[in-house]
Amino acid sequence: MNMTTSYLFLILAVFLGVTSNSFAKNAEGFTLLIPSTITAITIVSCMYALSMVMKNIPMGITYASFAGLTIISTVIVGVIRFNQMPNLYSMIGLGLIIIGVLMVNLLGNN
Repeated sequence: MNMTTSYLFLILAVFLGVTSNSFAKNAEGFTLLIPSTITAITIVSCMYALSMVMKNIPMGITYASFAGLTIISTVIVGVIRFNQMPNLYSMIGLGLIIIGVLMVNLLGNN
């Protein structure tokens, strides 16, 4: 597997992570069958995709990138789907996460 494929698996993992987070909110504490089942399937699939990424990208870089991108994406879904607007301090923190993900991926492998 080459680096391009690894980054495609990382994007897939982020998508699955955001999906699992969104359905976890709808599962109401895992009391509703369909959202709970989708949450379980997507989180297991997400972990599989992350394991594929770690074949080429170091574990720390993989997880830092995954966590940061999933946080940013989940906030965006929260704004669009659940009308959850972050405050100024949250926006500053999210900006720092974006800077951190960029630094880890662009400068961390040198």
